[in-house]
Amino acid sequence: MQASTIGTPTAGDTGTIFVAIELSQKTWLITVHSPDQGRMSRYKLEGGDHAGLLALIAKIRARAAQKLGLEPRVMSCYEAGYDGFWLHRLLVAEGIGNLVFDPASIAVEQRARRAKTDRIDGELLLRTLMAHLRGEPRVVRIVRVPTVEQEDARRVSRERDRLVTEQTAHTNRIKALLRLSGLEVGSPRRGNWLTWLEQQRDWQGQPLPPHVMAEVKREHARLMLVREQLATLEKSLAAAQAADAPDAMAKRREQLQRLKGLGPAFATTLVGELFYKDFRNRREVASYCGLTPSPWKSGGIDREQGISKAGNPHVRLKTIELAWLWVRHQPGSELSRWFQTRTLNAGKRARRIAIVALARKLVVALWRYLETGLVPEEALMKA
Repeated sequence: MQASTIGTPTAGDTGTIFVAIELSQKTWLITVHSPDQGRMSRYKLEGGDHAGLLALIAKIRARAAQKLGLEPRVMSCYEAGYDGFWLHRLLVAEGIGNLVFDPASIAVEQRARRAKTDRIDGELLLRTLMAHLRGEPRVVRIVRVPTVEQEDARRVSRERDRLVTEQTAHTNRIKALLRLSGLEVGSPRRGNWLTWLEQQRDWQGQPLPPHVMAEVKREHARLMLVREQLATLEKSLAAAQAADAPDAMAKRREQLQRLKGLGPAFATTLVGELFYKDFRNRREVASYCGLTPSPWKSGGIDREQGISKAGNPHVRLKTIELAWLWVRHQPGSELSRWFQTRTLNAGKRARRIAIVALARKLVVALWRYLETGLVPEEALMKA
């Protein structure tokens, strides 16, 4: 059963053209509701055809202006995803109001087998946009679009995380290949490690088989390339931070690095991914990190599903990792004492749950530290 869209009024927005853009790499589906027509219209463009999109909007606006006798405004929307924010900046530069929606916040049907097509998604986006502009509360979450400079600043920390992951993967692969022959692994990250490996023998006094040795050498070459790129990246990061003007983000990085346990990598990631935003309260900070609880309460059912994981995954991973480092380097702080009391004689699962709670408390404390300048209680500063 399909709900009718004919004659649906949009109070207070009779002079607005609503545009929903369903993006994909192959095609763009444009769903439009214009005040000079009483129904939704759909147009299909090739993926990435921004010139065609602007021409289409201009054509619809001119037609509506001719019938209404006034120039209607245009409000558009699309879901945050693979295409990033360039389209938002293009639309805003052309005088078109645009909102970027968080896809996870859009309400969908709860049927076990619900229909999903670009046509249905386009209509849903359009109705959500109209509901949001009518003033319906919490109908959708709007993504705060960063500036070009803020978006570019986070590339360094993200590339570093990706290179560290690749480095670990290559190291583990080399170790696995050598363990198949029962050989010692040594330290594959050393430059002269291959020379050392050629001298190793298995339990029979034999060297590595030729094909295994060739694979290990290729894997080691990729490992050395990743390590070289990591070193170059860290040098360029240090040089860029030394040459940067003392803007707000640089000051916040410097503030974070004053605390014991926070190095340049953590400070750069936290500022570039999290603390460049302006949050109104601690709940927004924890929610953006995806560290807020997800209760399930209905009737007699009352259980906790764990954290939402709905925010920025890069920040969430870093904050949990930082929580472990905080316990190690700041054992006398109030947060560390809370964790130690909570996990006294506790098992591994209880410790994992407690460290997530500590990460939530810690990121809120760091936000307050950056906003007010007050150091978290009893936290140690670097010498």
